Amino acid sequence: MIRVGVLGAYGKMGREVCRAVAEDRELTLVAAIDPVRPGEGIGALIGHPEVVLKVSEEMATLSEAEVDVAVDFTHPDAVMDNARWCVRHAIDLVIGTTGLTPANLDEIRALIDEEGNESSVFVAPNFAIGAVLMVRFAAAASRYLPSAEIVELHHPGKADAPSGTALGTAEEIARARSEPAAPSASRESVPGARGADVAGVRIHSVRLPGLVAHQEVLLGGPGQSLTIRHDTYDRSAFMPGVLLAVKEIARRPGLTCGLEELLDL
Repeated sequence: MIRVGVLGAYGKMGREVCRAVAEDRELTLVAAIDPVRPGEGIGALIGHPEVVLKVSEEMATLSEAEVDVAVDFTHPDAVMDNARWCVRHAIDLVIGTTGLTPANLDEIRALIDEEGNESSVFVAPNFAIGAVLMVRFAAAASRYLPSAEIVELHHPGKADAPSGTALGTAEEIARARSEPAAPSASRESVPGARGADVAGVRIHSVRLPGLVAHQEVLLGGPGQSLTIRHDTYDRSAFMPGVLLAVKEIARRPGLTCGLEELLDL
């Protein structure tokens, strides 16, 4: 039985993770960390009153509960401090919080090595298996249709723009292209109208109430276009990927980036 602690347990994603862990026979929820409303029971909040567990605001609760794997769905401002704490206390960590930079990842690698490789860290910008497939298909298509743009759509509470998935998609497309994208003659009459340029791929971020997480990649060539789109309608879509990472992380020493590393693609 894998003992799991959830960071950001009171957030929408955190509650979903707590529920998924509570319902998995191979896992047991032993810690819920969140500075919001500490002391309240998490069981009733996730529809499992049999889970007798109070929310704590102290990271030390993870050690006290003998957590094997912590799952972080917090905020870009908090995630690195959480990662440092877990690595220094030999607790494996699955990170779903987006906003980590290449420098952050380098720091995590160095810290794992410094601490004697006693813990592993898994980072993914998106835990929906369909989203991973979307990125893979878009990269394959860009070999033949190198002109591509990305439109990513999320709820207005999302902390970062562009999304981590959009950034990762742009980088994968740039690596896969067999030739440069066709240049555009358009000039912005209003700054930002053409979106952000990431590795030569334009990204447009939409934030509206009613959305969860959506992305489409538009690829164009002479006389044709191809659209690859993934839609997440409910946060439960992320849970199979999260649970897979929790169960596999002990077999993945060091830092692992991307759910595709756990899938046979």
